[in-house]
Amino acid sequence: MRAHVPRVAGTALQEADACSQPRPEGSNSESPYQAFGYSIFPSSMAPAAKRAGVAQQREDWGDTNCPLLFVQLNQLLSTPAGPEWREMARWIKFEEKVEDGGVRWSAPHVPALPLHSLFQLRTCLQKGTMLLDLDALSFKEIIDKALSEQPEEAELRPELRGCLAALLLCQPRHQTTKSLLRLLAELALSPCQGKAKSWTEPGAQVSETPLKEQLRNQFKKKVPPGAEAAHIAVGEVEFLEKPFTAFIRLRRGVALGSLAEVSLPSRFLFILLGPRAKVKAYHEVGRAMATLLTDELFQRVARQAEHREDIIAGMEAFLDELTVLPPGKWDPSARIPPPSCLPSSHRRTTTHPSDRQLHGDGDTSAAGDRAGLGHPRSGEELERTGRLFGGLLRDIRRKAPWYGSDFSDALHPQCLSAVLYIYLATVTNAITFGGMLGDATANMQGVLENFLGTAFAGSIFCLFSGQPLTILSSTGPVLVFERLLFSFSQDHSLDYLEFRLWIGLWVAFFGVVLVATEASHLVRYFTRFTEEGFCALISLIFIYDSLKKMRSLADAFPINWQYRLDNVTSYSCTCNLSSPGHSSAGNDTLLPSPLAPRQHPATLAGLSRTQCLAQGGHLLGTSCQYVPDVTLLSFLLFGVTFLSCTAFKRFRSSRYFPAAVRKLVSDFAIILTILASCAIDATLGLETPKLLVPSELKPTNPARGWIIFPFGANPWWVCLASAVPAVLVTILIFMDQQITAVILNRREYKLQKGAGFHLDLLCVSLLMVVTSATGLPWYVSATVISLAHMESLRKESVTSAPGEHPEFLGIREQRLTGLAVFVLMGVSVFMAPVLKHIPMPVLYGVFLHMGVAALNSIQLTDRVRLLLMPAKHQPDLPYLRHVPLRRVHLFTIIQLLCLALLWVIKSTMAAIIFPVMLLALVGIRKGLERVFSLHDLSWLDGLLPGAAGEEAEGTRPGRRQAEESSGEGSELMPRRGPEINISVN
Repeated sequence: MRAHVPRVAGTALQEADACSQPRPEGSNSESPYQAFGYSIFPSSMAPAAKRAGVAQQREDWGDTNCPLLFVQLNQLLSTPAGPEWREMARWIKFEEKVEDGGVRWSAPHVPALPLHSLFQLRTCLQKGTMLLDLDALSFKEIIDKALSEQPEEAELRPELRGCLAALLLCQPRHQTTKSLLRLLAELALSPCQGKAKSWTEPGAQVSETPLKEQLRNQFKKKVPPGAEAAHIAVGEVEFLEKPFTAFIRLRRGVALGSLAEVSLPSRFLFILLGPRAKVKAYHEVGRAMATLLTDELFQRVARQAEHREDIIAGMEAFLDELTVLPPGKWDPSARIPPPSCLPSSHRRTTTHPSDRQLHGDGDTSAAGDRAGLGHPRSGEELERTGRLFGGLLRDIRRKAPWYGSDFSDALHPQCLSAVLYIYLATVTNAITFGGMLGDATANMQGVLENFLGTAFAGSIFCLFSGQPLTILSSTGPVLVFERLLFSFSQDHSLDYLEFRLWIGLWVAFFGVVLVATEASHLVRYFTRFTEEGFCALISLIFIYDSLKKMRSLADAFPINWQYRLDNVTSYSCTCNLSSPGHSSAGNDTLLPSPLAPRQHPATLAGLSRTQCLAQGGHLLGTSCQYVPDVTLLSFLLFGVTFLSCTAFKRFRSSRYFPAAVRKLVSDFAIILTILASCAIDATLGLETPKLLVPSELKPTNPARGWIIFPFGANPWWVCLASAVPAVLVTILIFMDQQITAVILNRREYKLQKGAGFHLDLLCVSLLMVVTSATGLPWYVSATVISLAHMESLRKESVTSAPGEHPEFLGIREQRLTGLAVFVLMGVSVFMAPVLKHIPMPVLYGVFLHMGVAALNSIQLTDRVRLLLMPAKHQPDLPYLRHVPLRRVHLFTIIQLLCLALLWVIKSTMAAIIFPVMLLALVGIRKGLERVFSLHDLSWLDGLLPGAAGEEAEGTRPGRRQAEESSGEGSELMPRRGPEINISVN
């Protein structure tokens, strides 16, 4: 990183400085006036910049084999024992300095360079020794060749060469990074030691083999595999009368023994030694060289340069992109923290991207900034083949080669965490929706049916689907339809399960027809507007259900609102046996006759609640329904679980503990939270409501069996009339399944194994046959749980440079976690003795966490916050740069109105048209093109296929490069807008 500066000022100052010094022969630097003209008129490009562009184009920019450089700055210091090389700073992507105490490294920061040091560095590269593709096997050989091949005007006397060679070959003292345990051990052994001891005795030469301290250096864990080293040595030397400068590039990486802090093959060396001057000046030139080498584009030029002019051209191209910060407007000693996301180097490969943005349409030229969800990876997965089942066959061919790896890729500890997390979420969901189904269908479908159905349908789907990361479950929209279907059956004296069987068969038939005709092609019309509306609805259902269940706990365990401390002696609960028939000779000693009132209260005081109710009595008193502290503790467990899940998930980015510990805590966040909450509940010993799991394999309603027969209970015409409600269910299943599939296959998740829209829909359709025939609930993709499944399987880079956030690598795509979850669901019937210790408030807290996490993952939430935020406090979001704020608010309000309409329809008797309303979201989105321009929609949502085609016709050349030049992304999952070209008109 570097401080960025306006092109005009940077180039003008650069050329002005060049004019103040003698120009070397062959220099192509132009006059300040030509440089100023170059900044305005691109046609008069400086020859140096042209050479840099040619050097950059020699390499394929898609090639990622360019090794990362570890740069180390050693400075020559005067000590009582004599001159000593000491490590002062290091770079991988950002700068780290040795603090003044010399015992610790600073925090990584963006290097801020004095502009004059860059001009001095350019002079050093123009006049000093430059050896490109040097063949050498040792540091001594490199120094000998550098001293023997000096330019004539800078050549040293022979006696000075020997002194300089001996000085350069001295062993530098490095500032090693030690583990916490080692630091504590050293502190215990030598509490009075002020500074770390040098590795070797003063005056010792560089070792040809790595030292023990190098091999034990903890910093090597931060260096990515395949990295190379660059060495920079600067300092003052009394016996020199003129500076000695050398820039060396080795033909191949060579291990130079103990020269570097970590043992890496070395590629570049830069040496600057001179007479007495400003010590800081040498140090700043060394920092400028290190910053230059950490720049990816300059490094590529430096690796391929054939002449000195190529190196100078690469540096001038670097200077062209600097930004000068006025010294009076900021503190140069302030350290700029690393940004959360670095811009792509591809945007700098185009010629003058900033000029094109200034002269063109500024709004449309930055189209790469759009933070759109994007459609799945490539259009190939949604292209129509024109043949029956053509899309299905293509899905099978795409997924078949990955089938073996879908099981081997699951052999990772992270998958164990995902299994436990999603299992508990699925169990809670099955119990919640199973109880709701039981209430809505007179126990024709209950918790046991939901357990068995989820286990069976989920296992089959994970084995044969196109996207096995999807979690099948009962969903709110399907539950609404089941409730309406049961009410309709009761009102018209129809057998509910038989009627439902025929609807399920018709839905399966319609689903196969949709697969055969490649109807999944229509998901291209599911833009962000539709996806966010559906995802927000499901997330709100999760949040609402968790809060509603907690509210019901307060009804089951009411708080004694009539409690008064002064009346504490009057609170009692006694067993009242008002009927004389309960008194008999067999129990006179326990239950005396009511005719003896004086003995009645004393005799009954020893009865428990169960014994009282068993004898036909009833409890009488103000405290009979009050269970102390249960409601309070339940709400505390609920809140603690939600907050702990959120905190543990964010612990990955904490500053405490090593990275491996933070990652482990984040991966097992939900499990750790549940175990801690269960421990708190068990310690307090209160009878909070626990998880209830069925323990017998028999239908919840004894009046039904496990197999539903298609004929006999209903009139014959029901099998035909069932096609009408089946159309609505088909729309619901198609929208629910495919919207979830589109969300899971977003481009920013970096999935490598492809999607399977047609295959997924076929699996769901065929499962409808089995679940309908056995009277089990219908299952479809659960959006919130599937998103939680994806989140729990995120892959990030193991090593990252200091100050750099771990790079998001994608999702651990496999079938085993989902399969294990559903197998455990089936086994849960026999795990009741273990699961009964989990408090329900804890699981409701996990429910709330999943709903909130899914709600925070959509752009709609960010835009809702903007409604409540003054403009000056709004974050710098990409779409706010290009869309007027009032248009952003209008789009948000329309989305909220659609969401409210969906919620109202779902919650009323009009829920029968809920599937049609989901489909209507696509139509509403189409109608928005009459309210918003295509440009605004491209930033806020995404263009429909027809509009995209119209826009592509008006695309001018070079638009895609302009889009890439302004791309922005998120921290771990970079969001890219749909690749749609916007016309400047």
